[in-house]
Amino acid sequence: MISAAALQLGYVGALLAVSVLAVVLVRWRIGNALVYGATLLLCSAAGLGALRALIGDGAAVERLVLPIGLPWLGAHFRLDALSAFFLVVINLGGALASLYALGYGRHEHAPQRVLPFFPAFLAGMNLVLLADDAFSYLLSWEFMSLASWALVMAHHRQSGNAQAGYVYLVMASFGTLALLLAFGFLAGPAGDYGFDAIRAAPHSGAAATLVLVLMLLGAGSKAGLVPLHVWLPLAHPAAPSHVSALMSGVMTKVAIYGFIRVVFDLLGHPDWTASVVVLSLGGVTAVMGILYALMERDLKRLLAYSTIENVGIIFVGLGLALAFQANGQGLPAALAFTAALFHILNHSLFKSLLFFGAGAVLVATGERNMDRLGGLIHRMPATSIVFLIGAVAISALPPFNGFVSEWLTFQAVLQSPQLPQWGLKIMVPAIGGMLALAAALAAACFVKAYGASFLSRPRSPAAENAQEVDRFSIAAMAILALLCLLAGVFPGLVMDALAPVSAEILHIRLAGQTELPWLSIVPIDLRKGSYNGLLVLAFIAISATLGFLAILKLSPHAVRRAPAWGCGFAEPVPQAQYSPDSFAQPIRRVFGTLLFRARDHVTMPPPGSVAPAKFSAELHDLVWENLYGRIAAIIEAVSTRLNNMQLLSIRGYLSLVFATLVALLVVIAIWA
Repeated sequence: MISAAALQLGYVGALLAVSVLAVVLVRWRIGNALVYGATLLLCSAAGLGALRALIGDGAAVERLVLPIGLPWLGAHFRLDALSAFFLVVINLGGALASLYALGYGRHEHAPQRVLPFFPAFLAGMNLVLLADDAFSYLLSWEFMSLASWALVMAHHRQSGNAQAGYVYLVMASFGTLALLLAFGFLAGPAGDYGFDAIRAAPHSGAAATLVLVLMLLGAGSKAGLVPLHVWLPLAHPAAPSHVSALMSGVMTKVAIYGFIRVVFDLLGHPDWTASVVVLSLGGVTAVMGILYALMERDLKRLLAYSTIENVGIIFVGLGLALAFQANGQGLPAALAFTAALFHILNHSLFKSLLFFGAGAVLVATGERNMDRLGGLIHRMPATSIVFLIGAVAISALPPFNGFVSEWLTFQAVLQSPQLPQWGLKIMVPAIGGMLALAAALAAACFVKAYGASFLSRPRSPAAENAQEVDRFSIAAMAILALLCLLAGVFPGLVMDALAPVSAEILHIRLAGQTELPWLSIVPIDLRKGSYNGLLVLAFIAISATLGFLAILKLSPHAVRRAPAWGCGFAEPVPQAQYSPDSFAQPIRRVFGTLLFRARDHVTMPPPGSVAPAKFSAELHDLVWENLYGRIAAIIEAVSTRLNNMQLLSIRGYLSLVFATLVALLVVIAIWA
């Protein structure tokens, strides 16, 4: 009988074969359907196989060694509970992206730049999750990065896309270098890069701290931790929408998997100080990400920035798990770890849904600028409904899934008085306050996104003439919307499926949630908190029904129609409506001066003139300007100086060689 690990590698091999065949199939009219249909079937099979391995026998670990790679090492692969869970997330996202692309891909003007790399991208992500040695991991990581870079550059002739690809490549190279150094320190003097050998070796003190920092740099650059986030708002809008959904909802989770695998599994028992760094970065990332999103008028850039916020929430959960684990508090650690894993799944669902919705809007209108949208609820009713579900889910409102994972995270925050360190006792509630602020700002952000895009009156001819998208796109979005609801109504099923991961990594699991009455979830103790998604849904449904019946009973039967409110103007025009900039103005004035150096510019016409007033908001990305801008300036200055070396004389070159030799001899003497 073929092992589950071998089957997963077989699916990867099949995806690579599809990638090669796509070079030929792209020339056929049905090439789009064949490639995306094949990836849909393969990802569905891989996801179901991983789910069976997770819930069927989550404690089982399967290994496979292939005679490829380094001659003395080979290629090691491993399927355990942690990799199985992430395989479910990646392949579920890949299957639904493929279903969506069956319709969306028809609008690609250059499919030869997308079709060959799409299955390769999926194969690379799967290989990262299966790798069981440093060489295979890094090779798969680079393959994934290069395939995604090619997809980002698919529309390289469009404005800004070439820069997006360049920045993404630089950040990806930086992240790979950090991971390479981290595995170098993990291997130690023995030089064994197998994960089993690394897991068995002791890691403590300065080496463990250095590995943690390098993993935050390497995995954090791919996940989008502040200040390593700069590539996300550039690359995600540049890629096709189904690829954007994979990069935002799925690829960032591969980076988080790498962090969990190294820090929680390979590195051994953590020190409580490690949690301080992770918690701080997570809290800052959550707040900064959603503030960036609030300032945006580009729909896809807004979604990219909100990914940063959700990555911050996940890292807060992981930081809490590190803090509790370091102090031997197993149940709170399992709660925080489960909350992080649950939010990983949730974010992959509702963020993919929202990117699919943004892609549908882009196909129907050709616009991503929310200033030129509006009124799409009448032109695209199906898209508007599923996008609303995604907006409610990401805003952490019940009964959808986003509420459950954030509620679990707050339940873990409330366990902080048990921590013995006073620094953590003070810090964790502060981080909880930052999460509460981020949750409130997220709700405001998606009220703005949905209101500006779908409600009010159309603000452009493109929005006014929009048409609903194809049935494949609607089907993919509808499935994701249904999963967001089911995960929110029956969270106990998800938590029980995550229990093997917690048992494998933390050696403790939460109590079975499906055994509780009324399908409630009780993270630790009934007296400290419980939640029942089914009862919440029933309450909402009954209240809405009674409210609707009361309105029908008490209201007059005559139907009255009137134009949308025109902000006090006798003849309302679309331009008189609230814009994304005006909606965000109060928040921009509170936070923007400090964080964005925001300036509002208003040009008023002279008295008596009927010309419209003009308004513009000036924002600055201080991270880009003060960090990356200065690094680029230093590199440019040093490069200019080094470039002058080509103008040296023979005597100058000989002097330089002599000085270099002397310096090397001094270094060797000191080292010896």
